[in-house]
Amino acid sequence: MLPGAVTPFAAVWFDCDSTLSAIEGVDELLQWAPPSLRAEILQLTEQAMAGTLPLAEVYERRLARLAPRREQLDAIGALYVRRLVPDALAVVQALQSLGKDVGILSGGLLVPVQIVAAHLGILADHVHAVPLHFAADGSYLDFDRSSPLWRNGGKVVVVQQHLQHLRPMAFVGDGITDAETAGHVARFVGFGGVVARPAVRARSEHFVTEASLAAVLPHVLTDAERRQLAADPRFPTLRPFLDARHP
Repeated sequence: MLPGAVTPFAAVWFDCDSTLSAIEGVDELLQWAPPSLRAEILQLTEQAMAGTLPLAEVYERRLARLAPRREQLDAIGALYVRRLVPDALAVVQALQSLGKDVGILSGGLLVPVQIVAAHLGILADHVHAVPLHFAADGSYLDFDRSSPLWRNGGKVVVVQQHLQHLRPMAFVGDGITDAETAGHVARFVGFGGVVARPAVRARSEHFVTEASLAAVLPHVLTDAERRQLAADPRFPTLRPFLDARHP
């Protein structure tokens, strides 16, 4: 039997990096960085996502070292779109067709996350990420330290303070800060289709490893919703994941 929802979720929200898109946006800033920085930044990202270093320490160090320019954020947003995980757009559209509230809750940088949200048809006010501050010439000044999303536990804060009206909610993500929402949302689904992190798997009620984002659908839909989507001619690529025999 599929481990689907007993009652419908009102909302299904997603992390962005390594969940909706196959990249880690901050790491992609390395294309403008000197080679000596690259290994250091990649290691910091993985330590933060695996939970072996506090996110706040990693966040501050990465941005201070990379000092991204404003125009680079637009390029990262375009790359997010080019590197969407398989079926991401169809999954968002399918969930919206069922009347579900779909949004993005990310510790990534706000401008590029807004770009991928717009491509997916997600409303701008359904996007929570970290704003950056720039000088008039586009040079980096700082990140918005009032945002909770650059620290561990920040996604829990946003869920509790800003998304309480979206109940019951399912949340899908790949990293340890996503897994921290387990117990604060009705269902957390770990997505390992880009990177399968053991620490996230251990804290996930459900964990998927297929490359397609559609693999999460059996975990966030009721049987009736699954049948409705399977019969909808707009979503043929989703049907294999909606079949009752799909694990």
